[in-house]
Amino acid sequence: MKVFFINPPFKSEYGKFSREQRSPAITKSGCFYYPLWLIYAAARVERDGYDVKFIDAPAKQVSREECLAIVEKQGEDTKLFIVDATTPSIYEDAAFASELKKRYPEAVVIMVGTHVSTLPEETLGLHKNIDAVARKEYDLTVSSIANALRDGKDWREVKGITYRDADGIIKKNEDMPYITDMDDVPMAAKFIKEHLDVKDYFISIATYPEIQIFTGRGCPFHCYFCLYPQTMHGHTYRFRSPENVVAEFEYIAENFPEVKEVVIEDDTFTADKQRVQDICKLLIEKKLNKRLRWMANSRVTLDYETMVWMKKAGCRLLLPGFESGNQAILNNIRKGTKVEQFKPFVDNVRKAGMQVHGCFIFGNKGETRETMKETLDVALTLKLDTAQFYPLMPFPGTEAYDWAVAQGYLSGKYTDYLQEDGNHNTTFHFGDVTAEELVNYCNYCRRKFYMRPWYIGHRIWMGIKDPNDLKRALKSFGRFRDFLFKRAKA
Repeated sequence: MKVFFINPPFKSEYGKFSREQRSPAITKSGCFYYPLWLIYAAARVERDGYDVKFIDAPAKQVSREECLAIVEKQGEDTKLFIVDATTPSIYEDAAFASELKKRYPEAVVIMVGTHVSTLPEETLGLHKNIDAVARKEYDLTVSSIANALRDGKDWREVKGITYRDADGIIKKNEDMPYITDMDDVPMAAKFIKEHLDVKDYFISIATYPEIQIFTGRGCPFHCYFCLYPQTMHGHTYRFRSPENVVAEFEYIAENFPEVKEVVIEDDTFTADKQRVQDICKLLIEKKLNKRLRWMANSRVTLDYETMVWMKKAGCRLLLPGFESGNQAILNNIRKGTKVEQFKPFVDNVRKAGMQVHGCFIFGNKGETRETMKETLDVALTLKLDTAQFYPLMPFPGTEAYDWAVAQGYLSGKYTDYLQEDGNHNTTFHFGDVTAEELVNYCNYCRRKFYMRPWYIGHRIWMGIKDPNDLKRALKSFGRFRDFLFKRAKA
């Protein structure tokens, strides 16, 4: 039986729409993520013995018509279509799913992703012929639907779906339980090897070409803006064993000679410090630290001893969410960190021999123009290797979205989360600070950060020490320079 997984086209005329990012967009740096959640579900279905077809339309920048032509060529006798979706692309994603149903009326068409998981009834209301939405973590749901179709059972009885019954009435089944045995999750790298091209993907802060994996799902922290824990995977960190993680590193080392770096996409990889150290020791024991670099998300509470182990094991860069330079705002968003922890954290990372990519958000609870400047000042004080500055983009399903709606701080449509060319935008505003001002201030912060004499000198020095880092920086700069040299609006 054939099952077709599709990351559908969106704004292909402008660039690669990175649907899997926590804030989906066509980014200024050209950053383009692997569609990992779709990959994991497809890998499970393939392991179950089904004939799996997979299209990542944004990776090749194919148009809607081109994508449908590929489906027509490969999709004969398909019984199940799985279509990914995001908030800013939802209208076109739903229209694409609807078109599939028109062309293949005997097949079941399911939509997945953070937006449809949060708003399943609204999604099914967009087009009357879409069969269902698979909510939250959908690997087991999709696999169970495939099994039901194969065995002649009623797929509408599968847990984890909101569906339209034979009379057109929308109904909701109970949630599918989360996967608890994470070692039973197929390796993303094996599926990527068979179905995708690593050279299609680019992460501006990683050494190209890179590959992305998850070593766990869920996050034990409760930041009110964070998308995946609230809409997909919950707040319990369920993780793969160190042996299982290192086995995937081994597979990558043996099967991807071109890959230089592994990007660990866990929301907070460093949440369990002992597990991190155990993974590091295994990587060193197997000498994988000599072959592969890697990077991971971190909290600013990470201890120096663990940083040293990570560096020895090949870790090149940590990504902490600083978010704000104002303590009251950090408290408001339940970040669980303190401003005074920022500098010691960065100092320790640099002392351990790694780099830091800092993440900052403007517009959180309690924000004013003064606190925005305070955050920028902190960012410029910290000796960061790279940084990102975003306006708050409250996505449905997050507490930040509910708060913004309750305060009357959101305006516009889902499509307004992006500019016409696919770059990030926001419909969020507060007080007399407009959405446009927030976007412009983030642009101003990027220029202020990257055009400093200290930063330019730092990057040159890093490139002299590490030619691979110089290549990475030049590749990213080549995509980012047009933006940097535009005259700032703020």
